[in-house]
Amino acid sequence: MRTVEELEERLSRPTPALVGDLGRLEGDIIVLGAAGKLGPGLVEMATRAVAEAGTGATVFAVSRFSDPAAADALRAVGAEVTPADITDDGSLAKLPDAANVVFLVGAKFGSFGNEAGTWAVNTYLPGRVAERYAHARIVALSTGNVYPLWPVDSDGPTETDPVGPIGDYAMSCLGRERIFTHFATTQGTPTALIRLNYAVEMRYGVLVDIARTVHAGEPVDLSTGYANVIWQGYANEVILRSLLHADVPPFVLNLTGEKVAVRDVAEAFGTAFGREVEFTGTPEDTALLSNARTCQDLFGAPELLPDDLIGHIAEWITADGPLYAK
Repeated sequence: MRTVEELEERLSRPTPALVGDLGRLEGDIIVLGAAGKLGPGLVEMATRAVAEAGTGATVFAVSRFSDPAAADALRAVGAEVTPADITDDGSLAKLPDAANVVFLVGAKFGSFGNEAGTWAVNTYLPGRVAERYAHARIVALSTGNVYPLWPVDSDGPTETDPVGPIGDYAMSCLGRERIFTHFATTQGTPTALIRLNYAVEMRYGVLVDIARTVHAGEPVDLSTGYANVIWQGYANEVILRSLLHADVPPFVLNLTGEKVAVRDVAEAFGTAFGREVEFTGTPEDTALLSNARTCQDLFGAPELLPDDLIGHIAEWITADGPLYAK
């Protein structure tokens, strides 16, 4: 994965298991929030899998598409592009009907100063979408931030452990789950809630943040000493395959990977870059962690593990590959 083209092909490469699952799925697929970090790779993966399965289903890609090039790229891979601002009720009502909905829309981190807007997107909008697609099956992206901080010497919380979000962003994401659950139970809408943390690829993510810090010769902060990371290509696959697991009440899944130590990751990048690594801060006894046992039992292990990703990211940054400012 030395070029953007190679990276994007790998991010969207469907596995035989995904092709088989989408071959059993009835109806079209609509992806809301198709131009975000996850969206383009997931849409392309869906179009490739549907084509291999031969179902004839249409994959609709919905976003505001402020960058026309993003829309053109999705058209080029076979998606039906539908520009729309779904926070507008009129635009939401005009969206194509589809039997399967993938909801990727969300106000992410950085909600300070815009708390009301964060809640509107993360909690109010899901209710409008659930009403619009009452007769579909819905997979909605959530986050592991709905859990409280967890002891770092554990495997993290499972899907049945108590939630305890900290801050407006995390609380609004739990609100999104509660709203989708309400409409699942009152409308009978099969739903899956996917608690993702933290997806990574060569252009962004926890591992890239650490790599950039080491490469720049800056000290690595160890205050948050551990994190879960997962290859984004695997995340795309699991989100799509979860359509067949949507249920009432909702199917809830921790979508994540191995727990990694920030110190170990930084030292691995230091070796790759030929740099001494400086550290600051003392690791806390807790972190935002999740247990992925159920996910791997259902969908298997990811193709790329943290050590693989560290190697690819080190090569990418050494070659001055493009990075997202996220």
